Amino acid sequence: MQTKILEISKQIAKEDAFRILDSKYSVLGPIWVCHQLEWCNGVYAAFKDHDKFLIIIFLTKKTLENYSNNLIKLSYDEFFSNNTIEIEKFNLTEISSKLNIPKESARRKVMELENDGVIKRINKKIIIDRSCFNFSKPINSIKRVSIFLATLLTICKNERIIPQKVSSEELQLVIKDNFTNIWNLYYEVQIPMMINYKKIFKDYDTLHIYGACAANQHLDAKRLFKAPTDREHFIKSLFTNKKRQGINAMSISEITGIPRATVIRKLKKLIKIGFLSIDKKKHYRLKGNFVSTLKPKQKDTLYRLANFSAKVYNILILN
Repeated sequence: MQTKILEISKQIAKEDAFRILDSKYSVLGPIWVCHQLEWCNGVYAAFKDHDKFLIIIFLTKKTLENYSNNLIKLSYDEFFSNNTIEIEKFNLTEISSKLNIPKESARRKVMELENDGVIKRINKKIIIDRSCFNFSKPINSIKRVSIFLATLLTICKNERIIPQKVSSEELQLVIKDNFTNIWNLYYEVQIPMMINYKKIFKDYDTLHIYGACAANQHLDAKRLFKAPTDREHFIKSLFTNKKRQGINAMSISEITGIPRATVIRKLKKLIKIGFLSIDKKKHYRLKGNFVSTLKPKQKDTLYRLANFSAKVYNILILN
């Protein structure tokens, strides 16, 4: 059988992908931010606890890395043909360090996962049993990621970085056919992103609630720009446009699944530290007091996203 070789001239460099993400942010940013909100909603829904699901994601990623290191590739259907995933041995110190969770909290959450049957130790095996929690297959995440990538690649085609357009349907097929490889790369975006932002917001509930406000204003601001705008100008518009759309606490609770009492408490915290403002109608909006703190984290996320996008496209043209 003839081996297909990736031609260098047909590849996308991660630097090109980053340049497009940064310069056409008004087109791509809202798509990604809204995907992130939907993804966080799913993370929270599993256990009503972001940390617990991130522990599951972290352990799953160890398995995906093991597959990749041993040149094993499973499709979406193959990976989800069984409710259980065998995982490598883990220790609390690693979970605490990698996920920025205090060691005692990590211990307690792992014990709760074991008590609920989510993590099981059978003889010398450790498995995750997806049937024991509110697990949802990432089919919607795959669709949203494919739409984002197709939009990015259309811009790349228009700028002659790639020779032809790629549809979201084609991308969905490639992701499903190469699921364990690509979802390992996907988690290399998601896990560091969550940890980086947690360092700013201190806890995931607060980050999630702020993310709902950010997604709302990204969608609102997108309508203001007739032509694609770079990240600097777009982000500035979120904080300077006096007519920007706000969102109330009830809507945030309904969108995120976080109880309204928790939402209100965290909103008060975000106002106190200068991340949000509130108007007479009790609508919450982004406040620009910490833009300089947020921008480096956002840039890091975009670099990771550019790397992910380039690798997925390069896998696609090999298939």
